[in-house]
Amino acid sequence: MLGAVALAALTGCATTQEASKPSPAPVTEAPPVAEAPKAGFQVPVDYFKLDNGLKVVLSRDTTAPTATVAVYYNIGFRIEPKDRTGFAHLFEHMMFQGSRNLGKMEFIRLIQKNGGVLNGSTRFDFTNYFEIVPANALETMLWAEADRMRSLEVTPENLKNQQGVVANEVKVNVLNQPYGGFPWLDMPQAANTNWYNAHNFYGDLKDLEAATLDDVRSFFKTYYAPSNAVLVVVGDFEPEQVKGWVQKYFSALPKMEQPKKPDISEPRQEQEKRRDKQDALAQRPALAVGYHMPSPGTPEHYAMALIDQVLVQDNDSALYQRLVQQKGLTGEVQGGVNQLGNPWNYFGPMQWTAYLYHDQATAPDAIVKEIDAAVEALREKPLDEATLARARVKARSQLYRQVESLYGFGRADLLASFALFYDDPSRVNRLEGELMKVTPELIQKTAREYLRRENRTILTVTPAPAAAAKTQAP
Repeated sequence: MLGAVALAALTGCATTQEASKPSPAPVTEAPPVAEAPKAGFQVPVDYFKLDNGLKVVLSRDTTAPTATVAVYYNIGFRIEPKDRTGFAHLFEHMMFQGSRNLGKMEFIRLIQKNGGVLNGSTRFDFTNYFEIVPANALETMLWAEADRMRSLEVTPENLKNQQGVVANEVKVNVLNQPYGGFPWLDMPQAANTNWYNAHNFYGDLKDLEAATLDDVRSFFKTYYAPSNAVLVVVGDFEPEQVKGWVQKYFSALPKMEQPKKPDISEPRQEQEKRRDKQDALAQRPALAVGYHMPSPGTPEHYAMALIDQVLVQDNDSALYQRLVQQKGLTGEVQGGVNQLGNPWNYFGPMQWTAYLYHDQATAPDAIVKEIDAAVEALREKPLDEATLARARVKARSQLYRQVESLYGFGRADLLASFALFYDDPSRVNRLEGELMKVTPELIQKTAREYLRRENRTILTVTPAPAAAAKTQAP
């Protein structure tokens, strides 16, 4: 499976009751209320729960004879144990080490022999596992996922082996990689103050090495219970048949009461933060600017999703035009909301981030000055309708791509996230409508509060002297 970095995203039925009409009388007619734009797509959502607390979402799609099974557990980087940094990621690897009826690596071989693909990843607020298989193998996949949810094999040999694998992944992807962890790992640590949001998510090697067999078994029993999970099935299937299979394989799994979730809130940032990272492997300097986001699901959150489109997404964005096309300060600008996913599949505090790589001769403050100019344009006056319309089109296209990506996994990802966080997978069908309701005035209000200079963190990467000298040699 891929590690934490490698795996990178409106059926709300309202019932209205008409009051009985009084006898005719003079009334003052209220002005008509403009309807919100209707969503352009509808994802089928069939949602129910088992007695043991397992949330189940079915979404039928007969476009191709395939099925995607996704299991999401409500445990990610953010709330792992304080003295076990990287533990959530370590456990992601442990889930492939065998269960009662499937020995080590047999889960992977079972899927591959059925013509399928699989993966797992650890994110800020969940750990997930998924398989994409021919539709006729769906029952087998449900059985296999239930088997490891019930009876993961936690042995000293498996733990030692996976501690080594994860430690090596940290060395390869972060410690021995130019710009390792920039900015996805570095920015939360620099910008946040609450330990749960600000610790090293990949894990300190000493914490990974200190994990014991009892730690792993307790972690599995607590967080990998059906009462802390959601199962999503997307694809070509008969819903009633799948409901029967889900009952058959998952209903007997025991419910586990969940511990109280820690406080993951962040205080309002009142002063700009700056942090520099010396990198002996980097060949050029790098710069990232991160602003704390509004809470997910608020009107301002949807406004920031559109601000993201205006400022940094694609070559028509304000930062690309200013920094690349007009000033030539860099060759590319990247960024967005949630560097490990999309604007929708996270729950706790988050930054909107823009980042780039630049030449030694370019001062970081010269780049920040140009970023400020693009940001201030949004704060000074409401966004013009043409730019807002373009941002809406881009955001809607991005949402459609997410829903349709990877043979149903993109859809499963959103359904699972919304079931896990809000007990409401049908939220996926309201995203587009909420984006369309954002006004120029809300864009300006959001920019004034969340794109304040006091609300940002500037992170720079400076090549170590040896690396810098090497790049300047003839």
